[in-house]
Amino acid sequence: MDRLPALLFAASFALPAFAKGDPAQGKTLVVESKCEACHDNKVMGEPGAIYLRKDRKVTSHAKLKSQVSLCTTQLNLPLFPEDEEHIVSYLNKAWYKFSEPK
Repeated sequence: MDRLPALLFAASFALPAFAKGDPAQGKTLVVESKCEACHDNKVMGEPGAIYLRKDRKVTSHAKLKSQVSLCTTQLNLPLFPEDEEHIVSYLNKAWYKFSEPK
């Protein structure tokens, strides 16, 4: 019985932190967090213009994940890592179209 907590702890590292994100949940989180309203104010253009601009910072799936995490931290959004994964999945499906890492 003494080993059970240690075994559960060790087993948690064998599992992925969370499954691949759900774009539908990601879209809901983007709307609820007002992400696109903030972005639209920055570029003063059509909705989604920030994702398609030529000088965009996000140029890969890894950079997309990093940018979503950065926004969450900078804006102190109440999102969990799995929420961020849903957002990444939505943004990638809707705008970026990067091939996802395996």
